[in-house]
Amino acid sequence: MQRIDQHFINGAFVASHGQHHANLHNPATEAVIGTVQLGDAVDAERAVAAAKAALPAQAARSVAERLAMLGRFRDAMAERQDALHAAVLAEYGAPSARSRWMVEHPVQVIDEAMRVLADFPFQRGVGQAQVHLLPVGVAGLITPWNSNASFICGKLATALAAGCTAVVKPSEMSALQTQVVMEALHAAQLPAGVANIVNGLGQDVGAVLSASPDVAKISFTGSTATGRAILRSSADTFKRVTLELGGKSPTVILDDADPQAAAALAVQAGFINSGQACIAGTRILVPESRRAVFEDALAAAVRAVRSGDPRDAATTVGPMVSERQWQRVQGYITTGIAEGARLLAGGEGRPEGLQKGWFVRPTLFTDVRNDMTIAREEIFGPVLCVIGYRDEEEAVAIANDTAYGLSALVIGSDEARATAVARQIQSGRVLVNTLRHEPMAPFGGMKQSGIGRESGAWGLEAFLEAQTLVVG
Repeated sequence: MQRIDQHFINGAFVASHGQHHANLHNPATEAVIGTVQLGDAVDAERAVAAAKAALPAQAARSVAERLAMLGRFRDAMAERQDALHAAVLAEYGAPSARSRWMVEHPVQVIDEAMRVLADFPFQRGVGQAQVHLLPVGVAGLITPWNSNASFICGKLATALAAGCTAVVKPSEMSALQTQVVMEALHAAQLPAGVANIVNGLGQDVGAVLSASPDVAKISFTGSTATGRAILRSSADTFKRVTLELGGKSPTVILDDADPQAAAALAVQAGFINSGQACIAGTRILVPESRRAVFEDALAAAVRAVRSGDPRDAATTVGPMVSERQWQRVQGYITTGIAEGARLLAGGEGRPEGLQKGWFVRPTLFTDVRNDMTIAREEIFGPVLCVIGYRDEEEAVAIANDTAYGLSALVIGSDEARATAVARQIQSGRVLVNTLRHEPMAPFGGMKQSGIGRESGAWGLEAFLEAQTLVVG
């Protein structure tokens, strides 16, 4: 049992003022593996005060000084990959391939922030004016549980690169991973107050960050409902807000696609991170003219997916993060059946042979209408829907008939045709015949999938304010 009872504030580990505890579970076994002492408003206010005091010096640091800071942070995270891997397996249960990515990616996102910073033009000439891009101020960074360390490191590295200071409110369900990041920050010996982390609930710590007049910027990744609440709370102090929210991403399979190859890519897109991903392609659109052959290929691909022990190399879908999330996904499967969708694979309950752990049977529905609950709402689990379309025009219309617009995938043999379809989809990111991610390109959503962009130069600019200087 691991007990986490400290936050990282002003360059040091400090005891929590908040007295409430939350249990940490291993989702593959349901066992309690530790506790985390949750911070309260006092802890959050102390962290904000430390970040505010450290801001003038951080804003004045040169690019070279900021690069040196980030380099130490990157190296400290790299040295702790084994510890982070153990934490990911213990409290999240990501399968081996995904868990390895989850421990390598935090180092990569710090490197990417350094790449952007090294060549970023903070001063630009525009006609007779000089435009100076200045740090926005103290940033509140609120991160989710589905890739905790990566989100902390990516947001924090970008904020520090911009010359901001930061207070991080990570998910309390990922406290083991957060502890590794805090230890890395301490080892990196960053200036006191530039990076602060407070474990706690959104209603306590997150609420302080959203409402505090000393916090100038919020960067949040999580649910659309929480993002809406943050936007309301931030309005009173006119905070700059970046929100990366939910998704109900379409995968459009064109009629010239190879069924087996398309099914393999579509299922991989839908079950990424065990389905616990905002970018998961959970609506699979297939042409009515070849519906049967695509359904057969998709069903075979889903049945081949193994849900089970995340330490087993053959496992591709791990457990849901919590019992609550497991119950939520089960509820959607039940709703899909009740609304008339037909199961091609999977269904309610745990996979065969598993009596414990928050495992879901990899599930594929067909005969799904785009107005059904399972086609409208983000499930956040390994549940996919097959929706038929008559022609490309209808495929695009169905793909765009959603409140979300975070990611999309188009699969087809004719790349030019597939790209033309992709250009019509209302989504912040659209992939064609690939799941590759370009880290220097902007990432974020349209519609209710968010506001603003992260990654690359666009992500850095989100932590900057433009000041125009004209001298007569």
